[in-house]
Amino acid sequence: MLYDLIIRDALVIDGSDTPGVRADVAVREGRIQRIGDLSGVSASEEINAAGRVLAPGFIDVHTHDDTVVIRHPAMLPKITQGVTTVIVGNCGISASPVTLAGDPPDPMNLLGPAQAFVYPRFSDYRNAVDAARPAVNVAALIGHTALRSNHLDDLFRTARPAEITAMRAQLRESLEAGALGLSTGLAYATAYSAQTDEVKQLAEELTAFGAVYTTHLRSEFEPVLEAMDEAFDIARHARSPVVISHLKCAGAGNWGRSPQLLASLEEAARHQAVGCDCYPYAASSSTLDLKQVTDAFPITITWSTPHPDQSGRDLQAIAADWGLSLLEAARRLQPAGAVYYGMDERDVQNILKHPLSMIGSDGLPEDPFPHPRLWGAFPRVLGYFSRDLGLFPLHRAIHKMTGLTATRFGLHERGFVREGYWADLVLFNPHTVRDVADFKAPKRAAEGIDGVWVNGRLSYADGKPQGERQGRFLARSGSLVEGFS
Repeated sequence: MLYDLIIRDALVIDGSDTPGVRADVAVREGRIQRIGDLSGVSASEEINAAGRVLAPGFIDVHTHDDTVVIRHPAMLPKITQGVTTVIVGNCGISASPVTLAGDPPDPMNLLGPAQAFVYPRFSDYRNAVDAARPAVNVAALIGHTALRSNHLDDLFRTARPAEITAMRAQLRESLEAGALGLSTGLAYATAYSAQTDEVKQLAEELTAFGAVYTTHLRSEFEPVLEAMDEAFDIARHARSPVVISHLKCAGAGNWGRSPQLLASLEEAARHQAVGCDCYPYAASSSTLDLKQVTDAFPITITWSTPHPDQSGRDLQAIAADWGLSLLEAARRLQPAGAVYYGMDERDVQNILKHPLSMIGSDGLPEDPFPHPRLWGAFPRVLGYFSRDLGLFPLHRAIHKMTGLTATRFGLHERGFVREGYWADLVLFNPHTVRDVADFKAPKRAAEGIDGVWVNGRLSYADGKPQGERQGRFLARSGSLVEGFS
């Protein structure tokens, strides 16, 4: 049999949290057909890996790529890292189902301007992804704040019974159309007023589908343990798995508390299906939130609608130039985005290495001066944290960004190098792979990523995109509860 592709003499790290083995991998019609010694067979294209690592394509569990995958389908920030699948719709904000009455409310504006929101039904969004054929696969959550914006005339209160009924109907229709589950962003002002019971009633729709609940906690600051308890309570009510988004100890007064957070996660895991994602940096990025303005750590402005010339500058310097307090300067800059250097590196490492954590970039592709995680999160884990610091072995780093994520989110036949699975693959040099993007020059592609295949076709090599884009929409496949066993 003639195969489409054989990658020979690779160190195959298959995504299952086990060390790699030297092997050849054959691909035909988009799928992995054989793994082993294939010296007696041939293919239309053959690549000598020469011992470099061949891994499953990375799955970015936490993105805000909802509209970018359609409007800018080349997806260079992701494909250059070896990412072959993105999960969108996080933090309560999603591109669909959405019908806007005006400009998108904060933080939905992170996904783009009003004209980017043209998907009143989830099926509309799914069809648009398939029509755009982005460079990466796309799976999607439904945002709680998006649902609220469709049905509430005032986002600064909890929903009324009729509004909850309408939101439930939209969520149910979206789950039937292949959505992964429900996400919330309860820390944001536009969802903070939602009472726990509002979210519980929505989450009841997840039960019949075995769908997942993900949450940007109501607080990542001092009340973080109480916010985690709320998340566990909502998920227990829905008999649903829960993933805590970008778990962190935010704010200088919170530093050093990661053992408490992880103990809470472990205790919950004894009784229910739980997990978390995290990004490998001690700085966060979001819209400019007046509640987070402080002089305890630096804050960099990434964009400002009324003052675009201040992009990339520290808030403290802007305030000094304007002769204003930090809070007054921040108020003048709004609406705006910011990077907050509000975490401790030891907490980041504790959460990153924990067995329950997955890797997500949480990058903001609409940001003109983005956090470097948009371009560098995955190579940073492979290079800096695994190889240079020895925080965990390479096969565990890969597991956290492939097999663990695919299993938890029901991405069928993805996330592993296995016979019969889709050939989403990345070939990289474990000795040279590293993130290059930093806070001064954030839009820089990683080094050491030699080849990326999406659905069996070469999509990135030699530092540039290759061939036609091969991504597709990935619908939820079965109950996700099983993925947390």
